[in-house]
Amino acid sequence: MQPENKGYKSGFISIIGRPNVGKSTFLNRVVGQKIAIMSDKPQTTRNKVQGVVTNDSSQMVFIDTPGINEPRHKLGDFMLKVAKNTFREVDVLLFVVSAADRVGKQDRYVLEMLKGVDVPVFLVLNKIDQVHPDELPKIIESYRQEFDFAEAIPISALQGNNVENLLKKIEERLPEGPQYYPADQVTDHPERFIISELIREKALHLTREEIPHSIAVVIEKIAPDSDNENMIRVQATIMVERDSQKGIVIGKKGALLKEIGSRARADIQNLLGSKVYLELWVKVQKDWRNKSMHLRDFGFRDDEY
Repeated sequence: MQPENKGYKSGFISIIGRPNVGKSTFLNRVVGQKIAIMSDKPQTTRNKVQGVVTNDSSQMVFIDTPGINEPRHKLGDFMLKVAKNTFREVDVLLFVVSAADRVGKQDRYVLEMLKGVDVPVFLVLNKIDQVHPDELPKIIESYRQEFDFAEAIPISALQGNNVENLLKKIEERLPEGPQYYPADQVTDHPERFIISELIREKALHLTREEIPHSIAVVIEKIAPDSDNENMIRVQATIMVERDSQKGIVIGKKGALLKEIGSRARADIQNLLGSKVYLELWVKVQKDWRNKSMHLRDFGFRDDEY
């Protein structure tokens, strides 16, 4: 419902940048709850995740995109396309970088794509808690030499430092417009998608380095438990590419899979506000990241973007 206030603002904001700079952490911070998964492993986000922030004067719809990197397989092509396609559908672009790192090849790769965009591009210098405050002006200037940013805002998404100031600067750039989503809605993604992402996050945290990007999660069923009306039963399959990976995810006597399930169940219960019985299986789908049919089956549909 559109507010009666004529000066009400609304718009879409894309969060872009190279992998592992804290884009999902920032999104979760501004919406006030966990809707995007977080990991210290790069390119955790695969689809664009929308988070909605509503107040008395505006509604901001944030789009968290996959980390931009030169693709090495069809999944990488899909992720790059998802990120780039947001450039033409938003009102503000947030280029997020880590204050702890210096301008590098991947940053320049992203900035090259931004040349010629018709919307304001903000430099969001994240992780300022990891550097001395006296270093910030020099770091910001090094990025300004690479691109003509509309704003340069240092923040700590993890601690919340200066995030409110960034939101005010974004709101100033938004056009007048309607309230697209109800005031209490924080994401446009269905629960099924978020649940699959929460399970994948736990698998990312607990598996070895060679596993993470070979993992996809398919939700088979979400339904009330027939024997307990206060319980929701969730059935999900973790997909991997090789038999050896299946053994790693399951772990000795099923210990690792049990731990993935235990950690995921806690987050899913917070999301659903109900007790959850989570059943997990592991299945091998060889080389799924390079097969368009499997990408579509697992929810990666580039025709939607």
